[in-house]
Amino acid sequence: MEIAERISQHFLDSIEAKKRSLEVLREPIERAIELMTAALANDRKILSCGNGGSAADAQHFATELVGRFERERPELAAISLVTDTSLLSAIGNDYGFDQVFSKQVRGLGRPGDVLFAITTSGNSANVLAAVEAAQARDIHVVALTGKGGGKMNAALRTGDIHICVPDNRTIRIQEVHLLVLHILCDGIDFTLLGE
Repeated sequence: MEIAERISQHFLDSIEAKKRSLEVLREPIERAIELMTAALANDRKILSCGNGGSAADAQHFATELVGRFERERPELAAISLVTDTSLLSAIGNDYGFDQVFSKQVRGLGRPGDVLFAITTSGNSANVLAAVEAAQARDIHVVALTGKGGGKMNAALRTGDIHICVPDNRTIRIQEVHLLVLHILCDGIDFTLLGE
């Protein structure tokens, strides 16, 4: 296969992954927008976490809320749990990497907040531990996964929201995750501010 064909195939595969996701994800994304908007409107916050590319997404999401998305608006309360290297390395060193997010959820989270838990596989131990910590504190959970949802399926409870991209290829899942982040931001802004 020539490089030009590979390039074209990536575009086509990405388009197809997004088409497959549209019908499957519309309803949980809508519910996540409602949940996140209600939390923000009630002076609560969104905590986001993930590893690797999902860590970048967690930062991206918090940045769009605290800064702005496509238009000027008041700042919204969001904290990425992946950005404080001193805290991450201290918890990782003293307690283990599996607790780097759960300890932050217990320290920063309050009932009515939302944990936005991002894991492509649904199997990241530290993200699953954060979900468990959130549930123990009456913090709502929105999970963003792929590959069938992995262990996240068993970790979520009634009232939690699972946005599971119907794909098994990491790069396609991550591309849809970015689209979902932007849709969430747009939906939150639209719900709070209208057109």
